[in-house]
Amino acid sequence: MNSRSMAGWIGFAGILMVLLGGLSVFQGLIALLEDNYYVVTQSGYLLFDVTGWGWIMLIWGIILALVGLALLNGASWARWTSIVLVGVNVFGQLGFLGNTNDTVWLLITLTLNIIVLYALIVRWHESQRELEAR
Repeated sequence: MNSRSMAGWIGFAGILMVLLGGLSVFQGLIALLEDNYYVVTQSGYLLFDVTGWGWIMLIWGIILALVGLALLNGASWARWTSIVLVGVNVFGQLGFLGNTNDTVWLLITLTLNIIVLYALIVRWHESQRELEAR
């Protein structure tokens, strides 16, 4: 695999980070605007009230999207920041595990997170020159 193709993967990871951020923003907005959308079940519970969780998801989504934009612009600090944030996001999305209605949502977001991690961890050094040339 040459550096040009890996630079494409990193650009793709940046786009997915923006998309994941947007999805988290929507999760937060839903929690803020629709009181009964997220309900506590016997198999799962929230550590915060739904409004607090909505604000956390809204802010978290904005952070994910901004770091994704920095990754698209080739900022080297955005790589490690993205890896950490996406790792944390995996655990945040596991909060949906107790709600059987959101199983497909959980699988989609976990898959997107894993793709981002793959794109950022595999052969980063080979693509760094390509990103800096942009």
